[in-house]
Amino acid sequence: MSDTLLDSEIMEYHKELDARGLNCPLPILKAKKALAEMATGEVLRIIATDSGSVRDFQAFAKQTGNALVSHTQNGHEFVFLMRRK
Repeated sequence: MSDTLLDSEIMEYHKELDARGLNCPLPILKAKKALAEMATGEVLRIIATDSGSVRDFQAFAKQTGNALVSHTQNGHEFVFLMRRK
């Protein structure tokens, strides 16, 4: 187990988005909507299965200013933690 995975499991998050089975651009669009409903500094946990989601969420974070706190892979699932700006 990597340190990053352990950190993301321990880190508190305020809302979770299950984007499993959704392909681009749906995970990003749903994350954007969820983040818009959250307060500054709150953390959104996203679970996705789209293999392109890693680069998509990295680009999304750069474009929006929301922080991609961590991203890990567990089998075919990708878990992201994003902090709202």
